[in-house]
Amino acid sequence: MPLVLTWEQIAVRLVLASIASFIIGLNRDEHGHPAGIRTTMLVCLAATLAMLQVNLMLPMAGKDPSSFVVMDLMRLPLGILSGIGFIGAGVIVKRGANVSGVTTAATMWFVTVVGLLFGAGNLYLGSAASIFAFVVLWAIRHMENYLPREHHGTLQLVLSPEAPGEADFRRRLLAEDWTVTNWAVLYDPPTVLSSLNCELKWNARIVRVPTTPQAIEQLRTLPGVRSLSWTE
Repeated sequence: MPLVLTWEQIAVRLVLASIASFIIGLNRDEHGHPAGIRTTMLVCLAATLAMLQVNLMLPMAGKDPSSFVVMDLMRLPLGILSGIGFIGAGVIVKRGANVSGVTTAATMWFVTVVGLLFGAGNLYLGSAASIFAFVVLWAIRHMENYLPREHHGTLQLVLSPEAPGEADFRRRLLAEDWTVTNWAVLYDPPTVLSSLNCELKWNARIVRVPTTPQAIEQLRTLPGVRSLSWTE
């Protein structure tokens, strides 16, 4: 980190931070995430400006060059890095058992570090970090499409006396290599199965547009099935 910055050095750091944050924010924006290009660029540039301010304050009069630590200038970028947690928390959304926005929150934290790197003049490290972010957000995302992931689903059936027995439903579900994690039935009267609720899990490739499994579709065609509800 040089003691005296020229306007050319400041411009290079700001431009590189802007380009890096624009590319990273483009990924968030094109997939409809809450923190897009503008948010990502503002976060990154704020971190860059914080480090530039630190750099500009280093040669302040009245301080010996060997006593920079006494000034404790690093509190400014560290405060920026800690404060970004508020923005990260704002993009995380929990809907029932599903949590979304974690990757976007991590991206906000990451671009803050990238901004600090560029602001401190670590141009090569900042550029390398930007490339790694590109690989993680674009390349690995496509690779995930070919990796199996654990899926969860909830099945609810309302039945009439003509419906198959409890054992028959369990046999049909287990035949699909699914795991039953919760099983609840209601007999009304005590000898007639009137409803069945169960939770299932299985491993399969990621599907961007969820569909009802064929085995679940077949259940609704069975005699005695009055209604079927499936949630994934």
